Amino acid sequence: MTLPTPLPTTPAFRLDGKRALVAGASSGIGLASAVALGEAGAHVTLAARSEDKLAAAAEAMASAGMSVDTLTLDVTDVAATQAAVAARGPFDVLLNSAGLAIHGPSLETKEADFDAVSDLNFKGAYFLTTAVAKGLIAAGKPGSLINITSQMAYVGGIDRAVYCGTKHAVEGFTKAMAIEWGKQGIRVNTICPTFIRTPLTEVTFANPERVAWIMDKIKLDRIGEVTDIMGPVVYLACDASAMMTGTHLMIDGGWTAD
Repeated sequence: MTLPTPLPTTPAFRLDGKRALVAGASSGIGLASAVALGEAGAHVTLAARSEDKLAAAAEAMASAGMSVDTLTLDVTDVAATQAAVAARGPFDVLLNSAGLAIHGPSLETKEADFDAVSDLNFKGAYFLTTAVAKGLIAAGKPGSLINITSQMAYVGGIDRAVYCGTKHAVEGFTKAMAIEWGKQGIRVNTICPTFIRTPLTEVTFANPERVAWIMDKIKLDRIGEVTDIMGPVVYLACDASAMMTGTHLMIDGGWTAD
């Protein structure tokens, strides 16, 4: 029998020479994602509203041997975001983890809360993604654009009508943008985590009833940690996922398997 020559080789799970922009990078999933991209060899630009938190994160990453800089940015300011991305780009990778949750019964939703969550989770994500894509298209470069959504982008949740709506919306524009930019080699995908232990979820985990609901849904019988997101981030950012676009990675411990 004649063996195939040469044997296929696994694409590198590396990002050497790539530039990555991470929004919401000052803590939680965003910071973990930034570290994952930096460990894989990318130069990482940390973006968030808190200049002090960004500086501390960048110092820690640089001390660990990673290439990093910072960008103070509020993605709800669309004009400022577009200008900053145009000035600092093009970025080969976008990882957007900037997000907000204000939970409560849908009949009690305040318009101001609806606008605050929508402006960041949907509008901000939309225009940040298009800003990075514009830079790539102008430079004639391919790229990987990733938004962190949620398992709640595919199911409903208690007191989470507005949050679920915004995350469903990001999944929708992901598919449309992937179709539009596929010929330019620009991939657009999402990562959908279950409940992850971060500063943002502390209030939820302090509620015994909510914890019981969560543990009943997660088949792996444990709460998610930020380290559970780091591998998927590198996978979607690098050439190992070169044929993936317009879709999502569900990191939910089996929540949506029912």
